[in-house]
Amino acid sequence: MRKKRWVGKWVSGGVVLGLSLAMVAPFLYMVAASLRGEPGVMTPRWSNYPAALTALPFGRFFLNSALFAGCIVVGQVLTSAAAAYAFARLRFPGRDRVFLAFLAVLMVPAVVLLVPRFLVINALGWVDSYQGLIITEIVSVWGIFLLRQFFQTIPRDLEDAARLDGAGEWTIFWRVMLPQTKPALATLALLAFVGQWKSFLWPLVAAPSADMNVAEVGLARFHGLYAVNWPYQMAAAVTVMVPLAIVFFVAQKYLIEGVRRSARL
Repeated sequence: MRKKRWVGKWVSGGVVLGLSLAMVAPFLYMVAASLRGEPGVMTPRWSNYPAALTALPFGRFFLNSALFAGCIVVGQVLTSAAAAYAFARLRFPGRDRVFLAFLAVLMVPAVVLLVPRFLVINALGWVDSYQGLIITEIVSVWGIFLLRQFFQTIPRDLEDAARLDGAGEWTIFWRVMLPQTKPALATLALLAFVGQWKSFLWPLVAAPSADMNVAEVGLARFHGLYAVNWPYQMAAAVTVMVPLAIVFFVAQKYLIEGVRRSARL
């Protein structure tokens, strides 16, 4: 029996290690390819990075992406938390039907809404502007669903105790309920940031000028200019990926806690 357990542990460890290497291998290849120099020269060429990043205004692209993703993260966390609290804890006529209507939106492909969204910001005169990029992205139906599930797991005793102390609905939401959902908020914020940092199609349509390009659109432009220069392309791609890695490692603890609690819902 002990031998079978020992063999099982080794097999499980080997499978996990193999899957981990398979996941990491493309990123290691990116880094290795970004440091290639002349054929036959094994010395890493770190100059590929500044050369690639100065070929186009990547500093501007990163600023645009940071503003775009940061504002949307704040907007999605606030709107999702408020709507999720209403759907989970407040009682009003048609609450469940309205929530099901929200969920139905998830079945609509995002590309179907691309033209209507553009027409809206075009009518407002917000094409090629930060507000045009951000305004249609600050509500996340998936985020509302995620936080609603978390709010439903919180005991109502906390609300009742706060009401006995004279707390109003806003105080209960902001000071009592919201702190209980920190893992879920961090999970939503992380996934929202990753999704918006990697966003390509909407920024390409809503802000086509070079000054308003985000990092992914800039990376696509760079690919068109340096299609045969793989070290430069990989250097630019690695640099665009770095902020995602930093955000993931910073929020890793909350993400794991959010996933762990989600498994119990």
